[in-house]
Amino acid sequence: MIRTKRPESGLNEILAVCGFYLFSILFLEVFLKLNTLLSVQFSGFFLSLLFSIAFSTLLTLITALFGKYQRGVMIFILIMIILFYGTQLFYFSFFKTFYTIYSMLNGTQVGEFYREIIAMLKNHWLWLPLLSLPLIVYLILRKRMPKLIVRKELVALLVSVTLFFHIIGLLSINFGSKDNGSPYDAYYYHEYPIDSVRQLGLLTSIRIDVKRMIIEIIPFMENMVRDPGEIVDPNDPNDPNDPKDDTKYNVLEIDWQQLIDMAQNDTLKDMHNYFSNVRPTNKNKMTGIYEGYNLILITAEGFSHYAVREDVTPTLYAMANQGYVFTNFYNPVWGVSTSDGEYVATTGLIPKAGVWSLPVSGANYMPYTMGNHLRPLGYKTMAFHNHTYNYYKRDISHPNMGYDYYGVGKGLVMDNRWPRSDLQMMEITVDRYIDSQPFHTYYMTVSGHLLYTFTGNSMAAKNKAVVADLPYSSNVKAYLATQVELDRAMEYLLNRLREAGIADKTLIAISADHYPYGLQPEEINELAGFIVDKTFEQYRSSFILYVDGMETPVVINKPVSSLDIIPTIANLMGLEYDSRLYMGQDMFSDNQPLIIFVDRSFITEKGRYSAKTKTFYWNDGYAEDDEYVKNMIKYVNAKFYYSAKILEQDYYQAVLGNR
Repeated sequence: MIRTKRPESGLNEILAVCGFYLFSILFLEVFLKLNTLLSVQFSGFFLSLLFSIAFSTLLTLITALFGKYQRGVMIFILIMIILFYGTQLFYFSFFKTFYTIYSMLNGTQVGEFYREIIAMLKNHWLWLPLLSLPLIVYLILRKRMPKLIVRKELVALLVSVTLFFHIIGLLSINFGSKDNGSPYDAYYYHEYPIDSVRQLGLLTSIRIDVKRMIIEIIPFMENMVRDPGEIVDPNDPNDPNDPKDDTKYNVLEIDWQQLIDMAQNDTLKDMHNYFSNVRPTNKNKMTGIYEGYNLILITAEGFSHYAVREDVTPTLYAMANQGYVFTNFYNPVWGVSTSDGEYVATTGLIPKAGVWSLPVSGANYMPYTMGNHLRPLGYKTMAFHNHTYNYYKRDISHPNMGYDYYGVGKGLVMDNRWPRSDLQMMEITVDRYIDSQPFHTYYMTVSGHLLYTFTGNSMAAKNKAVVADLPYSSNVKAYLATQVELDRAMEYLLNRLREAGIADKTLIAISADHYPYGLQPEEINELAGFIVDKTFEQYRSSFILYVDGMETPVVINKPVSSLDIIPTIANLMGLEYDSRLYMGQDMFSDNQPLIIFVDRSFITEKGRYSAKTKTFYWNDGYAEDDEYVKNMIKYVNAKFYYSAKILEQDYYQAVLGNR
């Protein structure tokens, strides 16, 4: 009797292929979370499991369709999955967030950081064989892996299993909590990659990201956003339009009702209703005290209060302690690190998740940036960056913010080193504006960029002697050495302003793009001298607001953040603006403080709310009030929602375009 070969499409064969895909995905998922989020939550793993089963059965069906080429296709799919998880792992190690599809499509210049990438690979070389483990196991077992024969029953089974587990996953999400920070929030509304990966897994997060991108580019489909609902402003409820209220406010005469009546869509109508009811900030004793002054605004790469030291950075130390002293300043990190940090510090708006808000704003009317505020008043407005001029598409965003913009490759010729010198940038650029008063100059520095080593960072190597005797580990000393270059840049700038006799007529504001995340957590703890809390304390920083010759420092204990910088400067310079149209607020106003973080944690005068633990930690002297917490969560949600809508709807054009 001749025995025929049994078709290898039974349940065992399907389970073997599908099970191997599932093993590979779950292994990589756990490996990713343990090396980035440092934990694996049960609820997040459960949802990852459900969606991974659905994804694995779909991959099994795709593999089966390739007939005799199944093993080659399976190798290709495994390589692609490993590359995807691996690049996300290394990207997180570099930028402390996961990349989105938008960032991937727009991140062609990341190759400029090849030195850092190589160093990262050297430091984490063990990751490479571990990430490759599923492929190695498959190559060993590939001859024993069954081939599937495509039949109607097989296709029906795999499609049914895919849909079943996908639906079970959706039901688990929809019947669970719908609060902030829940899987429901991450799946439908909150575009925060870290929380999405924690709650849903990487593959589901990227699938949602693709869906949102498609929705963005199809005009008749509306992006899924959470309506913040009715909110109560925590500030003084008095109506600023009430003639009995003698307080003066930073507002413009805007006919909101006319705007509502003429709104071209429901979104604009809703926005007009919202902003017309926002509590504006009051004019105060600081309003206009620097009217007509020159303005120098600096976003300093990796700057921090840890870098403000009398023994290492004496100029920064003097500026931070002889000007306005902010004891409670926070510099939250957003989704696109440096670019989003710039967006916040130059616009007073919260970045929209999933995109690069700064270059996207390049197509909008942006009257409330300092360049566009001051240029019509006769100011010479210039912006400089000592790195590639079009990195993060600054060649689109910065001219639109009202600046004559120069960077390396466009009007700024500098020594070819990495990172480049902030001091040299000052030496090259100061003469371009110092004799053209009044002037406003914006700088984005780069000397403080990671990696913080003496062998791969030219600024750390240059200033090594300054930090050689400090009682810190090598990387910590290297970080401080990079900040020495910023200090020398500020020393040069101040000397030039003093020589020109205008230092006491120039307002200087310095903040960071983000905390120095190039340092490991234990190295930040070393700098701080204690274990730094990752929810709030990690983002505490230094904001320097300085005019040369101040007789006594002015101490501000009120909690403030980088979101408040631009409205504060606008008030100090006595500019005409409507404070309701910023997401931040004048630091010197009597409005209640509000510090907002990317995961929607927040700080108020009454305490701190952690979105991760869903807990409000009350300050001493305040009684617990659940209604207050619920309202503040809505209030913060509204800030995110309407700030994104300002970008999407070109809202300043709709409200202020005719002025």
